[in-house]
Amino acid sequence: MLHVSVIADLISRGRFPQKDLESLFPGMSADFTSENFSAAWYLIENHSTTSFDQLKTAVVNLKKQANKKNEGSLAYVKGGLSTFFEAQDALSAIHQKLEADGTEKVEGSMTQKLENVLNRASNTADTLFQEVLGRKDKADSTRNALNVLQRFKFLFNLPLNIERNIQKGDYDVVINDYEKAKSLFGKTEVQVFKKYYAEVETRIEALRELLLDKLLETPSTLHDQKRYIRYLSDLHAPGDPAWQCIGAQHQWILQLMHNCKESYVKEQKGNALLHSPMLDLDSDVRPSPIGHLSQTASLKRGSSFQSGRDDAWRYKAPQQVVFVEKLTKLVVSQLPNFWKLWVSYVNGSLFSETAEKSGQMERSKKNARQRQNDFKKMIQEVMHSLVKLIRGALLPFSLREGELRQYGGWEMKSELSGQWLTQVIQTVRLSSESLTALEIPNDMLQIIQDLILDLRVRCIIVTLQHTAEDIKRLAEKEDWVVDNEGLTSLPSQFEQCIIRSLQSLKTVLDCKPGEASVFQQQKTQEDVCQLSIGIMQGFIDCLEQLSTKPDGDIDTSHLSADVSSPDLFGSIHEESSLSSEQRLLIGLSNCRYLERHTFLNIAEHFEKHGFQGVDKITQVSMESLKELDQRLFEMYIEFKADPIVGSLEPGIYAGYFDWKDCLIPTGVRNYLKEALVNIIAVHAEVFTISKDLVPRVMSRVVEAVSEELSRLMQCVSSFSKNGALQAKLEICALRDTVAIYLTPESKSSFKQALEALPQLSSGTDRKLLEELLNKFKSSMHLQLTCFQASSSAMMKT
Repeated sequence: MLHVSVIADLISRGRFPQKDLESLFPGMSADFTSENFSAAWYLIENHSTTSFDQLKTAVVNLKKQANKKNEGSLAYVKGGLSTFFEAQDALSAIHQKLEADGTEKVEGSMTQKLENVLNRASNTADTLFQEVLGRKDKADSTRNALNVLQRFKFLFNLPLNIERNIQKGDYDVVINDYEKAKSLFGKTEVQVFKKYYAEVETRIEALRELLLDKLLETPSTLHDQKRYIRYLSDLHAPGDPAWQCIGAQHQWILQLMHNCKESYVKEQKGNALLHSPMLDLDSDVRPSPIGHLSQTASLKRGSSFQSGRDDAWRYKAPQQVVFVEKLTKLVVSQLPNFWKLWVSYVNGSLFSETAEKSGQMERSKKNARQRQNDFKKMIQEVMHSLVKLIRGALLPFSLREGELRQYGGWEMKSELSGQWLTQVIQTVRLSSESLTALEIPNDMLQIIQDLILDLRVRCIIVTLQHTAEDIKRLAEKEDWVVDNEGLTSLPSQFEQCIIRSLQSLKTVLDCKPGEASVFQQQKTQEDVCQLSIGIMQGFIDCLEQLSTKPDGDIDTSHLSADVSSPDLFGSIHEESSLSSEQRLLIGLSNCRYLERHTFLNIAEHFEKHGFQGVDKITQVSMESLKELDQRLFEMYIEFKADPIVGSLEPGIYAGYFDWKDCLIPTGVRNYLKEALVNIIAVHAEVFTISKDLVPRVMSRVVEAVSEELSRLMQCVSSFSKNGALQAKLEICALRDTVAIYLTPESKSSFKQALEALPQLSSGTDRKLLEELLNKFKSSMHLQLTCFQASSSAMMKT
């Protein structure tokens, strides 16, 4: 009772008093009708602010208007009532007259006789014209059949036309005819039309299968794929042909990649390369604009995509390098079309170039959104296969055992050189650039960047390892030709070897857009640092081997004179072989140059190329070089100083000489002269090799001689006056002769030797000592000239 609740609500709110409502709607309590309620609701909605008196006045006016309208209609009916009665009377009279006449003159119905006449006439007519009418009906039937055949010959001829057009490849004509037939006869109930339309559907279904087979056939061009997809879409083929095509292309690319690997692995193992359509990549691989661009760019950069590369290169190149060339070329040529097919699938252009078939486009975009992750997995699978196949050929140690069985299989007799790895890196870089140009998301291509980084690191490691091996073989190239600075060509060869190695790594060390530094990983820094130290140490070992091996082990048959060297160096080459002492001196000279120039230059090159830990490399190498230098120096001093030192004591006491019982000195004895001659011989030998080494060697020889002389003097129990004078004469003669090579140690030794002697008390003795010293210097002037002539230069050095 909605109306009761509404009115009750109004009353409760005090909108209208109960008595006023009852006066407006009498008897509303139990039989309050919907009309009264509508009126009440109208008043509530539209006149809620009108006073009750105004409403009562309006009700009275409305009742008056309703009464006037009813009175007007009734007056109209009353005015025409006589006319209605007259017409009724006339019709009744006519009816009675007709019935009376018919009953009197005709038995039964008044139309019975007419019916009988007409029936007889009909029978007579049928008898007369039955044959003519039969022929007419047959002719009409034939005419109608011809009209139907003529009118619907399109449908009747359509099955045959479809077959003919399919054979000619006119699929557009077939699709247009099918659409027309479907719109005209798709829902027909005529049996003959249904029969022929069923034949049309049978042939269209065969066409769908044919087009789907052509769509999934490989290889095929992107244009053909789009065309077949559009045909299948227009034919309302079941499923999603575009996605089926994408899946088929994905599997075909993967199969091509693996077949490429298998063919080169078999060829490497000596089997003939199988020439099948699947492997004839030069003819089957579809060209693409991106691939063409990458090839053009590679021609400018001298990369591996050069179509006109000399066949000799492929003959010389390792199978793995040629394989990577072919594999990347395959991917770069195939993936662009694969990616474009997906892009067309996403934007709906596979179905309509003009976007007229919006429904198909929307469905395509919806399907594409649902399959984005699936396509992403396809691209990632292609990228993973590409990377793992390359790793299997070049970096097998980076694959797990199961992956190695699938992607490896190469015979790794020896690892590729840095030169070939550099070539491979350039090839993979160009492939990455070509794929990036397709606007493939970077996260899908990151795995290629990781591969490039690993290849760059491996190339650096291998190059440094091969460089270390080359450095070890430098000993075979030592020609022992000494230049003006006392150097052989070995330090220069070493430096040039390092420079060539670093220059070959320049493109590898340089970071292309999107690439990370090869030294970003701590392990790589440590490995490169250790290898660099190993290279330096290898050359140091090479120097030590050359400088210390026995005389019989050195080949000097290739020695030749340096035409730029003065005659001073000719004596080296006149000999059939170098002595051990000479090789030690050459080694010392090379060490000195390495420390002051070569190692510092190499450190600069390391820094220039971005190597990390150069300070450590330099420090460790310098320490090792200094240790070698010291060993060689000690060996040379041992060779030269020991015989001189050893000759002092026998020479001093020759002829049963006794310090306590000797004659007045008449000059420096022969033993000291012989010692000086030997020292001069050392000076000459060192000066011949490297004048820069003279101060160091001579100072050490003088130290050894002075130390031995001091020892011998201190061992004498007592001196006679003549003995003391003789000893002081010889000590002072030696000291004054080698004065320019005195060191604090040798000065101390001479001082100790003199302190061990008794002091000369008389002036006569001192005068005699001075005279004998001058006599010695005068007589030995020619021999001692070498010390004086080179003194200024030696001291500056």
